[in-house]
Amino acid sequence: MRRQTQSDTAPYLLESVSRACIILRLFEDDRQTLSLTDVVERTGFERTICFRLLRTLEKQALLRRTERRRYASNFQILSGKRFRVGYASQTHDSFCTALAQGLRWATASHPIDLIEVENRYSARAALRNAEQLVSQRVDLAIEFQTYERIGGRLTSIFEKANIPVIAVEIPHPNAVFLGVDNQRAGVAAGKMLLKAAQKHWAGECEEILFLDLEIAGSLPHLRLSSAQEILRDGLGGSCSTAHLDSRGEFLRSFELTRRHLQTTPRRRTLLTGINDYAVLGALRAFEEAGRSDLCLAVSHGGGPEARRELRLPNTRLAAAIAFFPEKYGESLVHLAIDILNKRAIPPAVYMPVQVLTRKNVDEFYPHDTFSSASRAGTRLS
Repeated sequence: MRRQTQSDTAPYLLESVSRACIILRLFEDDRQTLSLTDVVERTGFERTICFRLLRTLEKQALLRRTERRRYASNFQILSGKRFRVGYASQTHDSFCTALAQGLRWATASHPIDLIEVENRYSARAALRNAEQLVSQRVDLAIEFQTYERIGGRLTSIFEKANIPVIAVEIPHPNAVFLGVDNQRAGVAAGKMLLKAAQKHWAGECEEILFLDLEIAGSLPHLRLSSAQEILRDGLGGSCSTAHLDSRGEFLRSFELTRRHLQTTPRRRTLLTGINDYAVLGALRAFEEAGRSDLCLAVSHGGGPEARRELRLPNTRLAAAIAFFPEKYGESLVHLAIDILNKRAIPPAVYMPVQVLTRKNVDEFYPHDTFSSASRAGTRLS
């Protein structure tokens, strides 16, 4: 129960306004909701006073009522302290662009100054950028870089400066992880491939092709290994498997798949990869070889390139497991604020995934516009 202080009873203060401010400060975390009972317990005010103040604040649009007679804030109380948050982006592909834009929008409505650098898909650049962010005295760093082998070196740079780190998509030692549940994504991909094989080939296939990204390490690889387990169980182990280190690149995947097809007979092939670009590159190779009818694919990411492919009338892309990078920003900001305010946080925060198909892609992305049919691509998470 809260006790009154001398400043609360100063003769020039309006008691009703002071009490209203005390209640509003309970909603400093704009994600939480409170009931009338919660407010009574936290302030120590009489229940009738709390009820009247809550209704008044609601009438003035400072609070709103949510489900189950709870209240939420319609505005954010600034603490007076601004935080400097460094964001090291992986590269400038569609996934990273959507993530960065969402992060900028989210930080704009919070007391955060965002300092951006680009790792350019380079281990050397990532380490150099970490030093740069330390020199700029950021309060927290958000790292999005792919090389698992430098994760420990990178976080140690920040640890020496007492700067906490959030690692996006690729886990780093002693950093809080934010990204997708790769096992769940892989299971979804495997199920969609199995469903496609049953629909088009009566559940038969001769080969499963996996397009990997070895530098990212074991956790992102779960997208492929989990899909492989589902397919092995569903197909009875009758298919041969092949793994190509596509590095998540469209052109590299295209070239590797092209060479693979040149040395293998015509056979029905299920394929999935670490991201959209890898899978789309492989699909183009099957198309060039005149074997489009012999492949079925599921990608990871659900970016604009995959959504464009899903809308094509004769696509062999059965589904894309969408990660919605445009929604990462708000989650990253809330996680950063919790860390900076020394609140209890989980070691990992998982973002939602969704199976996109030709039938539902417009439901989730009704405003997609594609001014170019370009198939060029780089790397994607």
